[in-house]
Amino acid sequence: MDKKLRLRRGLSATLPPLLFGIGVIALWELWTIITNSDPRLFPPPSDVAHAFIDDPSLYIRNAKTTAIEMVLGFGVGAVVGIALGLLVTYSKPLRRAVYPWLVISQTIPIPAVAAVLVTWFGFSILPKVIVVALIAFFPISVSTTDGLVSVDSQMIQLMRTFGANRVQIFREVRIPHALPHVFTGMKVAAAFSVLGAVFGEWVGARGGLGYLLLIKNRSVNTDDVFAIIAVLATLGVMFFGLITLIERLVIPWHFDNRVEDT
Repeated sequence: MDKKLRLRRGLSATLPPLLFGIGVIALWELWTIITNSDPRLFPPPSDVAHAFIDDPSLYIRNAKTTAIEMVLGFGVGAVVGIALGLLVTYSKPLRRAVYPWLVISQTIPIPAVAAVLVTWFGFSILPKVIVVALIAFFPISVSTTDGLVSVDSQMIQLMRTFGANRVQIFREVRIPHALPHVFTGMKVAAAFSVLGAVFGEWVGARGGLGYLLLIKNRSVNTDDVFAIIAVLATLGVMFFGLITLIERLVIPWHFDNRVEDT
């Protein structure tokens, strides 16, 4: 019964978006046939698929480069974001001094920062990793802070009544309460990591999907451009799904409660 319930829940979660995607692709193909659109401007999905099938190694090789940049940048951003969340939670002076600058940092155009980083560090992987980290750390930091400070004060008072010290309260109350918030920020950061890697590659790179996108766009290979966009979207979805899987493993109780409530 439990397996059947899980299967039904899995199908209810994956089938609607899958059918919707198939429908959109079918309408897209039909529209290009009816309107007889120029494939150089608006290629049908069949041409996009052929562009990938003709040379899959080109996309896979560059996708590996972009994926490495995403994972490394996300890892750095997660470490920095969680550390900042902890610091601003337990230090009010630091929170007043740093938190406004965290917000201000998100108003700076990332492509401009990427250009400066390329000037400093050249066409190595480092500028791309830093750009991804700059995009990833903010949602993780904010969600970590919100999770740690939004604990029920009555629960903390109850723990103190039982003689719990600050470390025990942090371990037994604040961390379990904050983890769902942290994973929410991590999933947002995972989705945005694709943008960070592409921005970094646009400014200066010798490989990666963003670099390949510029080359194909300049030569007006629109079917290849759409194929690259599809691969980038796939990378983002896979990374988001990986963080969701880790969330299931780390805090299964939260995931189960969330499923039951929906």
